[in-house]
Amino acid sequence: MLRRNLNLLLILISVATIFSGLTQIVAPGFVLRLIGAEVNPTANHFFAIIGMFMTLFGGLMLHTVYSATPAGPAVFWSALQKLGAAVAVGLGIAHGIFSLMAGAVALFDLFSGILFLYYLRTLQSDDHVGH
Repeated sequence: MLRRNLNLLLILISVATIFSGLTQIVAPGFVLRLIGAEVNPTANHFFAIIGMFMTLFGGLMLHTVYSATPAGPAVFWSALQKLGAAVAVGLGIAHGIFSLMAGAVALFDLFSGILFLYYLRTLQSDDHVGH
């Protein structure tokens, strides 16, 4: 069932990543308040930069899923971005920078990263079947 719905899940995750990244770019203070972080000009600036990269990686995955020949390296690096984000948010919670509310973000990114790696594996196994 997972494999059958995998593309739909990847599309939903990619769109959510694009949307949340754009929200961080446009309203970083709003998002920082939601996750219980300090809001100041420096935090806003750097959180907006993170939002830009989220938007770019979400777009990369969306483009890859819709591509006639999905690029494994794009999926691999997008998976690393998601897993890195999960670790970074988890560390932010552990250091008291973010509230526990940010745990949902970390879990979403962890799940997404694992799902991206699973997708990469299916791409590689499909590639071997065709040869």
